[in-house]
Amino acid sequence: MEKIYLWNILKGMAVTFKHMFKKRPTINYPEQKRPFSQVFRGLHVLNRDAEGRENCTACGLCAVACPAEAITMEAAERLPGEEHLYREEKYAAKYEINMLRCIFCGLCEEACPKDAIYLSQTFAPANYGRKGFIYKKEDLLIPHPVKEPEAYQKALGEKAALKN
Repeated sequence: MEKIYLWNILKGMAVTFKHMFKKRPTINYPEQKRPFSQVFRGLHVLNRDAEGRENCTACGLCAVACPAEAITMEAAERLPGEEHLYREEKYAAKYEINMLRCIFCGLCEEACPKDAIYLSQTFAPANYGRKGFIYKKEDLLIPHPVKEPEAYQKALGEKAALKN
């Protein structure tokens, strides 16, 4: 009986020693970034055209398509003199996405007829409060392509570059 018990201990120790010399799958996050798949769906981005005008026309199709009801928006009419800000006569005055409800399914991206919203390859950061997960229009808008071209290209990411 004692022999069998000692044999089991030796088998357990062999497994432990075998795992000690294997390559570790852990990634040291701030220093190393994990490569994501090309189909990874991350944070939402509200797109602009080449002149920096917002693509969103507040049609509401993304909010209707969202199964988690995470998107809320309010439409407004473009005023005279705001042609450089918005492409169409109607725009989203308020656009919010509740990331606590979002399931990152991509249906909002597929429903948008103007390619105004897409899911980037940036994952949602951690936060301490619930209000930090409700992203407003200012948080979601891509940087201005004329004023900030480097930040605009970085925000486009690989996925948007593949579409072009």
